[in-house]
Formats: sequence, C-alpha cells, structure tokens
Amino acid sequence: MSTNPVMMNGGEDEEFSVFVALHAGALQCSGIPQIYWRSLHHKITNEIYDAGEVFGIMQYQQEDEEDGENEEEEKKDNPGAVISCKVVVTRESGLQASEPTSVFLVDHAWTYHVDHARQQLEQVPGLLPRMAALMGVDFHGEAPDPDTVELVMEHMWKYNQTYHLSQGSAEEKVPVWYVMDEFGSQVQHSDQPSCGMAPFFYMQGQLAYSVLWPLQDLEEGDEVTRDYTYGETDPLVRRCRLLPWIPADLEGVSSDTVEPLDSYYETIVRENKEQLPVEIQPYTVPKDKILKVYSEMSQVTNNLTHPRFQMTEEEEVADIMWSYNHIKDYRKLSEERPHVMLNQFPCESIVTVKDCLAAVARRVKGGPAPDWLPETFNLQTELPQFIKHYQLRQQRGEDNHWICKPWNLARGLDTHITNNLDYIIRQRESTPKVVCKYLEDPVLFNREEVGMVKFDIRYMLMLRSVQPLRLYAYNVFWLRFANRPFSLDHFDDYQKHFTVMNYAEGVELKQVHYDEFIPMFEKQYPQYPWKEVEAELFKAFKELFQAASSRPAPYGICSYPSSRAIYAVDLMLKWSTGQNGERVMQPQILELNFSPDCARACLYHPSFYNHMFQTLFLDEPEHCPVTQIV
Repeated sequence: MSTNPVMMNGGEDEEFSVFVALHAGALQCSGIPQIYWRSLHHKITNEIYDAGEVFGIMQYQQEDEEDGENEEEEKKDNPGAVISCKVVVTRESGLQASEPTSVFLVDHAWTYHVDHARQQLEQVPGLLPRMAALMGVDFHGEAPDPDTVELVMEHMWKYNQTYHLSQGSAEEKVPVWYVMDEFGSQVQHSDQPSCGMAPFFYMQGQLAYSVLWPLQDLEEGDEVTRDYTYGETDPLVRRCRLLPWIPADLEGVSSDTVEPLDSYYETIVRENKEQLPVEIQPYTVPKDKILKVYSEMSQVTNNLTHPRFQMTEEEEVADIMWSYNHIKDYRKLSEERPHVMLNQFPCESIVTVKDCLAAVARRVKGGPAPDWLPETFNLQTELPQFIKHYQLRQQRGEDNHWICKPWNLARGLDTHITNNLDYIIRQRESTPKVVCKYLEDPVLFNREEVGMVKFDIRYMLMLRSVQPLRLYAYNVFWLRFANRPFSLDHFDDYQKHFTVMNYAEGVELKQVHYDEFIPMFEKQYPQYPWKEVEAELFKAFKELFQAASSRPAPYGICSYPSSRAIYAVDLMLKWSTGQNGERVMQPQILELNFSPDCARACLYHPSFYNHMFQTLFLDEPEHCPVTQIV
C-alpha cells in the first residue's frame, strides 16, 4: 500500500476529530508528535501496515567483544542466537521526520496476562513455535515441549512490553504484557535512538498497537533503534533497568536500605490529597447516649444490632460515620463536626500501603527490616539496592525467590513469584510495586486430603487511639489455605502458592474455624503451643503500631481524637533459627487492609460488628472477645 499523503473529506475530518478527542491525552503521554496523528488515524482505520515498504530485518554475525568497542556493544543480544538481527531502512529515499506519513503501525504477536502465559503457550496452536523462533530458542517438532515453554517464559522478559488500562475494575486494571511481531521485536536499544516507539490503545476498536516514528531523518541502510528505558534520567537506575539486555557492574552500590526521607511521606499525603485535621478536644460519649451511625456498607447496616447504636440515613445527624471510601478532607470535618467519630485515621496509609508499611517498619531496628517483615524493596526507589542484594544472595548460594506485589492492590492481583532477575526488573515498568523475599520455608499445614499446604492467618486489629496508643486484637481469627502441596516450583500455579480462594472461580475454598484449627495445629506441632505462637504475633502487631505512631503526621498515623479503625492484618509463619540454634516459628506480616471484607466474620460471628463498635466507640472491651495489645 502506498504511503502517499491522504486527502481527507468532510466525513473523515469528523472521524479524525472524534479520534483526537478520545486519544489526545494518550498520544501526548506517549510522545507521538502531533504531525503524525492524522496519518496514524488513517492507517489504523484502514488497517495499513506499511512498515515493510520502508524497513527490513538484517541478519549479521555478532563480533567478538575482544574486537574492541564496536557500535553493537550497547545493543541487545538475541538470547540463544549466534546470528543477530537488526532493523534498517531499506527504502532508497530514506525516511524524513518532517513527513506526516512517517509513522508506522507494529502488530502485537502475543498479548497476555502473566498468569495465563504458560497455558497459552501450551494450548494456542502455533504460538510456542512462533515465540521460540522470535526469541532464538531452539524448538523442533509440533507438540508443546515443557522445557521449551520454560525457556520462552524465561526469555520473554527480554522481549515483552506492557500497558494497563486506567479505568475499570481492579481485574481490568491488571497490566497486560505483549510481544511485538518479528519486525518490532528486532528493533534494538540505543542510548541515542533513531526512532520513538510506544504502545497505543485504539479505544474505538478496542485494539492495541505499537507505533513507530523517526526522531531524525534516516537514510537507506541506517539502523532503526529505540531507547528501552525511554524517559529514565537517573544514570544508575538506567543501568539497572537495562540489565536484562546489557550486563553492568554495580560496584560501589550498597544493598542497605534505610527509612526514606521525610519528603517521601510529605509527597504521599500531597498525592493522596489528604487535608490534615486541626487540633480538637477529645469527646467523651455520655453513658446513656444512643449513637446514630451512618454507613453505606450493608455488612454494617445488616449486622450492627447493639441497642446503643441506631442506623441513620442522614449523614448530617450522625455521631459515627463508618465509610467504605477514604476520607480526604479531615480539616473540614475537624472544624465543622469535630465530635463526629470516624472509622479511619488521617495518614493511615502508612500501614495500609505496602511500600509505606516496609518504610515505617524500618524504625523498629533503626534501619534493617524487623524480623516479622519479609525483606522488602520498593522497585520505584530502591531498584539498585535490590539488584545488589539479589546478586549478593546469588554469590552466597542462598535462595533467591521473590514476590512482586502492587503497592495498593489486594487479593493477589498482579502478584508475581520468581527467581528471574529480568522478570523482576521489568515489573518496574507496569504498576508501582514492592518486591519481598518469598518465604522459601513457610510453616505448612497438613490437609488430610491434599498434603502439606501453605496457609495464612487474618487477625482483625482495632485501633482505638494513637496518643495514647490503644490497640486491640479480635480473639477470633480467620484461616486461608492453598489447595495444592507446597514446593518451590511452578510459581504460576495459583492454587499452590496463594491462599486467597474466595475470589477465584471454580476453585475449592477450604474452611477451618479458628477453634477447630488450634487443636489441629497443636497436634501437628506439639512443641509449639498456639498461645506462645499468638504471643509472638501480638508482639509484632505492637511493634508495628508503636513505630507507625512514634512520629506526628504525615510521618506517622495522625492522632485525631475522633478517629477509630479496624484493620485486617494478614500474616504467615516461617521457620527460623532461635538464639540457641533451635527451630522457631517466626511471624511474617504480609499486609494490612483498610475497610476489610468482613462477610465471613459476620456469617460465622453475627455479633462481630457489635463487638467492634463496643470496643471502639463505647470503650467496653471487657464485654467482648478482644485482647488489648497496647
């Protein structure tokens, strides 16, 4: 098809205006110059893939590194391939950056969510041989070979790219990964790229493409390159992000992590648009007062039956506001309705967001992570330290499996377990994540019909006040179990490595109540009485909240007298070594959740919300199954 300029009629002009109205923000974010937008629209709507008229893939023999600093040194090797490839301009007239039609669509050969990658490679006809050929992995035959699947899943982190949708449900926002076609995948890296390249989601067609355009005029024979770390200005982080393609020495980089600077917390409160409250006097609830409760949460409205509380549909007359959504303007509430009690604290994200939790936990020991938190690195701000730590563990022959988690998603969404450093580094390009040491030696539970499986424990914590610190734990706790025996392999097997089954379709949800669990646990581990294990858990909760309340807001949880809160804390137990060389069960806090799903709590313990409200608002913990921790 010709790449000559296209004349637009009135109808096409109108279509183009709609296209721009829908996509201008995304086009600007991607850095695609406006001069190309009309031609891009024309090529998308007419399905014009004309890159083959201008470019070609050239094979060449890679020179030995001893031959000196050749120009290919900064460019990506094709893993497993002796012959390397690059993309060059093949059109005699070259390519002019000022020409409005100098923009090209690149097709995506494979688009997937990571948790479906193995299944697709095994089941989609032709996908495995195509990906193996594209990635230079040796593959002969038709049937999907497990070893080849593993190799492709290892190598794909040198080839794939990512985008995610900014709207929709939590599931719909999970990042999508894609591998460009044979042409797009052979465009090599350069620190001085000749072209720009970016993913583009065409909303009207619900299709994703990559877009290629020149950053300068190119002559016949010139190489097409792009910057694999486009927009990265920090030279050290740039070297780290290029590690999947270009080896680099991190000599002089420390693996030590310390608590971030105060500006880190100040930025968070600013980005959360949280207005801190003014100082108010604590309010004492009269003993005979019936408290009006406003809540849009059916779990509260259906289960709060205590006679001292009365539900109201009028927010302006409420004594207690129990909200599912985060409150932003505490200042206004503190000035206009200081005695209205709330179910959240200003700056509580310090414990409920994973990167903040790891940061604030470093106060306990004045630097390194406390024993009750897995080693954690923020991939946005601590990538060099993490890579150095990973390399040191590798040199010492220690287990190097890590779990990458989004800062602020729950239920195991967009969570990845791997020992592949390329895989972890590339996660930084999707949603903001922390990387935590994966528990290679967890305490397991023997499920008679299954075997030794992972399990986690959820406690409900009630924060009554910050100054003074008053923290309670509900004596009832909840258990979640994996459905397959634990082993350090097949990390994309959800039912082996994850325990959250109540949101997954078609999988078994194993229910064991806490009072049944304790004797079963003590029978399996007779040397570890549950009361002693629980005492260690409560000690960890205490240390965490002491650290989180040791500084004023925004560097700690704000001590607003009208605030109360419940948090669900999820934890596991791992085997560790005590001071005398004995095996001990060490609690590992995984996360804290604000406004947790309490459906199971209400189902099996109908008085759950009565107990919460009595403890938090009436100061009657002695009438409830709760333990005061601080």
